[in-house]
Amino acid sequence: MVYEELSARLNESGYKNWLKAGYCLLKVKDGLCDFVNNEMKCFHAVIIDSNHVLRSGRQCQNQCRPKGNQFTSVCSVCREWKAEILRHHTNTAGVVNWSNCKPWLWSFQHWELAKAYMPRGQVNSTSPEQCDAAALLNLINFCDHFSFIDQQSVREVIRQRNELMHSCEMRVSPKWMAQLQRNLDQLLQQLRRVPKVAILSADWSVSFTESDAVDGAQWEGVEPELISQLETDLLREKLDHLLVRSESEPPPDPKVKQLHFSLVPQSIFTTFSKYA
Repeated sequence: MVYEELSARLNESGYKNWLKAGYCLLKVKDGLCDFVNNEMKCFHAVIIDSNHVLRSGRQCQNQCRPKGNQFTSVCSVCREWKAEILRHHTNTAGVVNWSNCKPWLWSFQHWELAKAYMPRGQVNSTSPEQCDAAALLNLINFCDHFSFIDQQSVREVIRQRNELMHSCEMRVSPKWMAQLQRNLDQLLQQLRRVPKVAILSADWSVSFTESDAVDGAQWEGVEPELISQLETDLLREKLDHLLVRSESEPPPDPKVKQLHFSLVPQSIFTTFSKYA
């Protein structure tokens, strides 16, 4: 019964496109993990080496903590780290999500530094593998260590990823998919020397060149269990995204919330509960 429902969903081209786009972004995230991790190790070392206070080896002894998104009461070491983070932020007027960070770890954990350049909701992340594509792309966009990458191409992929997560009906058009392909190609072309990124072009042939003909659960020859797991991963990411977004917005109208979730096929929630 579950696979019959899956087949029916995949027979709807808009939903299948939504799933394909999500698959591509998950692969982008996987391809970027080692790259951003290594780059942040280098960036962390450069900051320490260029700042005489940090180079001295001093560490935060007070476990300085942000209060919400405010980070004002800090020790001398955290003050230096805060100044360096702001100095290397590409948007000086932008909001830094200090609530992502555990500042007392900045001196010796490079990934804590990376989280200052990410969207909210990363406080428990300890590695790039625990982040989604949006978090890694925002890091590349807002940290000037990555200035060798065209930031417009990064922002375009972020924009489309957000549109994907905001889609109430979880459907996107062929035109939207074509634009995503162009944006991803432009971004990844700049990273073609990164081994795990270079192989992603093969995956695009799976998700972008396949026709939208009815093909049920035999989409691309992938096992139904794997497609169901993909649905679960994307739905979890969508719900996490909406939850983080809602934390900074006024309480939603209950009627609107009910309408949004009524547009999600009930069978997807059945699948989600099976794999969660």
